[in-house]
Amino acid sequence: MKYLTIILTLILLLTGCATKQDAVQPSGGDMILTNKKVLIVIPPKDFRDSEYNEPRQVIENSGAEVKVASIQSGESIGAEGTVVQIDLTISEVSVGDFDAVVFVGGPGMAQIVGDESLQVLAKKFYDAEKLTAAICVAPAILAKAGILSGKQATAWPGVKEDLENSGAVYTGEPVTVDNKIITGSGPAVAKEFGEKIVEELE
Repeated sequence: MKYLTIILTLILLLTGCATKQDAVQPSGGDMILTNKKVLIVIPPKDFRDSEYNEPRQVIENSGAEVKVASIQSGESIGAEGTVVQIDLTISEVSVGDFDAVVFVGGPGMAQIVGDESLQVLAKKFYDAEKLTAAICVAPAILAKAGILSGKQATAWPGVKEDLENSGAVYTGEPVTVDNKIITGSGPAVAKEFGEKIVEELE
């Protein structure tokens, strides 16, 4: 009985730790995207944890490879404590290496939506006809990059004005898809957002 208790305790500890790992391991889902590579862009700190963790898990469960980029190297810690190792700085990203880019929201991203390097990256992916996705406040990056003009898009209501000022049609939907652009409204739809990315990449 003593050993059983120890084993159960270890299992619980390991399960708890798994939520903090920066790489979520595939759980045996349909490996339909084994030839795809996705770039997730986060701020240097205070990204919205669920908007990173849930889409990444869905994408990796589909078999795609995921890399993480930010405006600086090192580690990024989410608003709720998720620790992520940055694989590439924005300047190191080669658009040709990836099939999609995903911009994550959160308070840290809200502070840098005006960063020109993020806008340039978004436009490069869009111009290369690669899937370009953003959730929460991050669709404002796409708006400022000039790629939402005439497009339907959603976002956190706080950046609705940014979208409309760029010529976007703000839908207010949980997730909106317009051609190669996917936008999500916030953390509550993070999993659905990830599923839509996988669906569009198939």
